[in-house]
Amino acid sequence: MTTLYSSYIDSVSSLDRGLAAVVWCYQRRTVFEALLRCTRPTRLWDIYAFTSHPSRFRNTNPKTRLLIEYFRLLGVGSYHASTTFIEDESFTLSNEWWRISSMNSNYTMCPTYPFALLVPKCISDEEVLQASMFRARCRLPVISWCHPETGAVLARSSQPLVGLMMNMRSNADEKLVAALRAQLADAKQPQRKLYIADARPRKNALANSAMGGGSESSSNYFHSEIVFFGIDNIHAMRDSLSRLRDYLDTHGTTSSDGMSSFLRHGGWTWGGGNLSSMSASVSTLGDSGWLIHIQSILAGSAWIAARVDLESASVLVHCSDGWDRTTQLVSLASLLLDPYYRTLNGFQALVEKDWLAFGHPFSDRLGMPAISGSGNMAYELPRQFSTGSLPSPSMRQASGSFTAQTQSSSHAQTSNNCSPIFLQWVDCVSQLLRMYPFAFEFSSVFLVDFLDCVLSCRFGNFFCNSEKERQQSSIPDTCGCLWMYLADLRALEGKAHVHYNPFYDPSKHTGPLLPPAAALAPTLWPEFHLRWACPSEALSGEVEAKYRGMSNKFSELQMAKELAEKRVKEMAATMESLTAALQNEKQISSSAMNLARSASKESVAIKRAVQSLGCKVHFSCSGDCIVDIESNLTASPQKFMQSPSKRKSDGTMQDDEKSDLSMPIAAMDDDTNSDNPIFRICESLCPFRTQDGGCRWPDGCAQFKNQFVGIKANFDALDRLSIYDSYFH
Repeated sequence: MTTLYSSYIDSVSSLDRGLAAVVWCYQRRTVFEALLRCTRPTRLWDIYAFTSHPSRFRNTNPKTRLLIEYFRLLGVGSYHASTTFIEDESFTLSNEWWRISSMNSNYTMCPTYPFALLVPKCISDEEVLQASMFRARCRLPVISWCHPETGAVLARSSQPLVGLMMNMRSNADEKLVAALRAQLADAKQPQRKLYIADARPRKNALANSAMGGGSESSSNYFHSEIVFFGIDNIHAMRDSLSRLRDYLDTHGTTSSDGMSSFLRHGGWTWGGGNLSSMSASVSTLGDSGWLIHIQSILAGSAWIAARVDLESASVLVHCSDGWDRTTQLVSLASLLLDPYYRTLNGFQALVEKDWLAFGHPFSDRLGMPAISGSGNMAYELPRQFSTGSLPSPSMRQASGSFTAQTQSSSHAQTSNNCSPIFLQWVDCVSQLLRMYPFAFEFSSVFLVDFLDCVLSCRFGNFFCNSEKERQQSSIPDTCGCLWMYLADLRALEGKAHVHYNPFYDPSKHTGPLLPPAAALAPTLWPEFHLRWACPSEALSGEVEAKYRGMSNKFSELQMAKELAEKRVKEMAATMESLTAALQNEKQISSSAMNLARSASKESVAIKRAVQSLGCKVHFSCSGDCIVDIESNLTASPQKFMQSPSKRKSDGTMQDDEKSDLSMPIAAMDDDTNSDNPIFRICESLCPFRTQDGGCRWPDGCAQFKNQFVGIKANFDALDRLSIYDSYFH
């Protein structure tokens, strides 16, 4: 900037240098104010989510999603929530004990509560309205979660307005709280107990009575017990995070001034100080109180979950206003009790119900502009060094403010209500994820990305302080949806995405998670708190990464195995079809062999029949059949030849073959020569032959003619069989 200013001054004449300096200062101030408006907007409409182009991650109606969760809790999930349900106020469904009330549909009864409330079925809407007047900010006791089997409930509210003397009472409030102990149908079970869990320290509750607040008295609420958790207020949490960030900045690998903590003050150092400062560094982390607050919230949530699950007792949780510590305890206890909230869809439903719908003031706690346009400006948590820490370098002091007076006054006005309540709760979820790695579908990387999206102002889900303000600002219709964006990221890679926990096994934790007190020892969340101060140490998910890589390889091998099995099945089917075809061919071959054997037997019979007449039958390789009629006299045998190649298709012989066969028959009839060998055969065989050589048959020798006709008929039958010589070998 200084070099640019010098170049600008040198480019003008000496007479105009004074004016040029004024113009330069004005332009620099204008640029600074423009950057300030963009980085720290004072109006809600100047936030990036409104000024950017319309997001493709459109938001669905959050009211519809809240009703879907209510239907699931009531066990009437068959009903489908829609905009028509909301407009007609026909969402007031109920089960045996609880019902959905529409008393706050216009946000007139309680502006910071959702439009639909889950209340006991025996309480009328008039009694609900009366009970709201006895609670701070009209945040009456309502049901946040109910056990599907025992009927025990987890309820939330704000502090009762018992007054300075703590003697104020409300019959409607006492009746509503007593209805939370709705008895089961089994009358043999003992009467249900009610625990009233006050998240504040007892002294803070007593101090609030001076302003009209306070806490309940067990004498006014039958069969109840009051318990104080001692969790500090939003100001203590803000200071704790500030000290934690100071510790990380001082003792991390790299500090905000760019200097390595190992090089600070030179010489042998550890964590930014001398070797003797190791205990001082650990003490600084303990003095921040961050892990102690985390442990208090975890212990309180585990105690609530144990009472609901082990004793089937109902628990009413509240603090002062019922939207900070109450939300932390109720949502974390629900996460321990219900496995559905430990899934990605369930986690979204839990956040939208207990944090967004029930009015956690995100604008005030995160330092975003309010809906009025003159609300809190965005802020940065101050870095306050403890007594044992090193002094801050001059660079950090120079970059921290314009003037000390302006910064202190701005901080006093804008950061009074800012507090890392939501960050603290997500930190608690990460501690449970570390203790129960098989119980959560989402990973620690998902929690980090989720927090980054909340603080990025890219999406409107966490704008404003209540559901009413978001509806008035039309944020669901104007801004993009954080949940749709995260779901779109996961859709690209499916279950292999880093948002999924690779160790998730729902069969191992089908019921509540009840961590013992000894296990509630939190550690610093490395993926979030150490990612800038100690980048290499923040990569604690290397085991998950390796497991994910092995899981991807296993999935690839599994797919290859399935493909190989598919090919084996196809080959088996092909083998079966080939086997069936081979069996069919074997059957055809067997039938042909049987026919061949039958034809062979017939040919043998024919041959024997011909030989019985004194003839010899010869079958040549070409298929010709030769019949020799032998005689005892010296004469050449008469041959009758027949070839299959000269047959007609219908089995009859051609004209020349018929003439060849008929000629000998005619000769035999007309020839009277006694020298003919045929007649000699006839004389020797025929008993009707006379001694003088005459035949007593007037038409010739009937015996010889009949035998010849029979032989011819046999040859015709053999010709029709189409027998080849290969069948006889």
